[in-house]
Amino acid sequence: MTEEVNYQDAHSTSDVRYAGFWMRFWAYLADLIIVFSVNGILLVPFHFIDNGFQVDIGFWTVTGIISSIVFYLYFLLMTKFYHQTLGKMIFGLKVIREDSQSLKWSDLLFREVIGRFIHRVFFIASFLYLFVAFTSQKQGLHDMIGNTRVVMEAK
Repeated sequence: MTEEVNYQDAHSTSDVRYAGFWMRFWAYLADLIIVFSVNGILLVPFHFIDNGFQVDIGFWTVTGIISSIVFYLYFLLMTKFYHQTLGKMIFGLKVIREDSQSLKWSDLLFREVIGRFIHRVFFIASFLYLFVAFTSQKQGLHDMIGNTRVVMEAK
């Protein structure tokens, strides 16, 4: 049985503080350091295969595929099970649904996988993170796609 978390039951709407651009930016940088570190550890064995030459699978390299899987799984699984990544934990941020119900896999697939994929593949889409600075509920494009918000964790 899954645990239903209703964020607004514990906190009135006026208590919800949306996380701004800079807090989210620093949390994301912390997450990138963590993901790159994990990838570095996981991908070390590939330096010893074929004298360190890249192993290609069609258009992609094996290390590129593995590092992408780790990247997306980190954000997807951490957000699903903890409502925050390690970077968000450090900065006291939490992901909630727009309707304050428990996060669903479909919300997170759109937010963490499809939304991040769009931002990473299309360079110009990286500037869409600036939406966070200008929207009333501090939503990025991936938040709008996933019907989520990032809030300051109540203490």
